Amino acid sequence: MQSIIAVVAAVLIAFGGYRAFRHESDLKPALVTPHMDVHREFSGDLSARFYRVTHAATAARALAHPKLIALTFDDGPYPMFTPLLLDELREMHVPATFFLIGRDAEQWPGISHAVEADGNEIADHTYSHPNLDQESPAQVRDEIIHGRDVLWRLTHDPSVRELMRPPHGRYTLQTLRVAQDLGYRVVLWTDDSGDWRTLTPREIQANLLGSASAPDIVLLHSGKLATIEALPAVVARFRKAGYTFVTAGELLRAVAPAAINHPRHLAV
Repeated sequence: MQSIIAVVAAVLIAFGGYRAFRHESDLKPALVTPHMDVHREFSGDLSARFYRVTHAATAARALAHPKLIALTFDDGPYPMFTPLLLDELREMHVPATFFLIGRDAEQWPGISHAVEADGNEIADHTYSHPNLDQESPAQVRDEIIHGRDVLWRLTHDPSVRELMRPPHGRYTLQTLRVAQDLGYRVVLWTDDSGDWRTLTPREIQANLLGSASAPDIVLLHSGKLATIEALPAVVARFRKAGYTFVTAGELLRAVAPAAINHPRHLAV
């Protein structure tokens, strides 16, 4: 029996070592909380990668993985597409989280008000939408704070002071630490629609349904007609599979961070 245990242990260690030595990790977190060790969770160092594949994913298996899904829309608001999107969400009775750009919200304050009035959540997507991985810590801080202050003035949604997403999902460890120091949870995603490219509604549907997880934070964009056209079929399929639609903030309050960073992938 001891020899069998030793063999199993050796296999597990070898597998963990192989996974840790890989250049890319498939355990990239979707959420960074203010107190998370971002070096351990994001760094490409061997010790950090080894921790992720030997500890974090294993621990997450014991957590609850409810079928909650948060549709998150980056960018905007836009004068034509965002109102169309709001109409579609309202008709389907689906709440969503909008990561708005402060500069664009200033330009279209009425649409920003409409996003909130429909019961959706508004979060910080910076003021001018730069690539934060190319900005200094001071510039990152200014972008987050400026975007927050504009959105707070326009909407008074508490989430603009609590949730942010870096434009294009681009960041460095310094970026994340600045956001943490400001008290933010950095919300990335578990399911990428790919609608930032030029895709058809059917292609967007296939991407979302083929990479669904529980829980699920979905990356979408509010300036795409194909995205709006894809939503009815996507919402219907997820509901048929037993999912409940919530905002990102509601999902984060209901689910442990480890379960979000290591979701269960399901067929929908």
